[in-house]
Amino acid sequence: MKTFHAETFAQLGVDFEVREEFYTTSCKGVLRGMHFQIPPHHHDKLVCCMRGRVLDVLLDLRAGAGYGASAAVELSGDNCYEIYVPKGVAHGFLSLADDTLMLYKTSTIHAPSADRGIRWNSFGFDWGVDDPIVSRRDAEHPSLTDFVSPF
Repeated sequence: MKTFHAETFAQLGVDFEVREEFYTTSCKGVLRGMHFQIPPHHHDKLVCCMRGRVLDVLLDLRAGAGYGASAAVELSGDNCYEIYVPKGVAHGFLSLADDTLMLYKTSTIHAPSADRGIRWNSFGFDWGVDDPIVSRRDAEHPSLTDFVSPF
């Protein structure tokens, strides 16, 4: 699986320079998100699932007509889909299988001081689960209604 090709991005008019790459592993039922970084450390992300399956979710935090809109797609080690997440869009996922491996490429280096999130159950998206495994950090993110967008 080729996870990045600069010429393809350039042909599509997408300016994306990879500055950092990392991965996460999760068991079935883990929900991570909704994560983003605020300016000036905000970044674009390229996300794929190398092993397992996830319900990958995006939440638009950019001011304008799309604000608060969400979208989802299943990513898996079998379908080899990738999602490009632009600046100002929060990202999260629900792991649908044990030993799920997610790979991230970002256009900026992670800056802990700029790390933010929106609570997973605060924006009207149906995750299809009632009681996912959520970290304390993610459970304490503010709701979308309490968020003031810097984007």
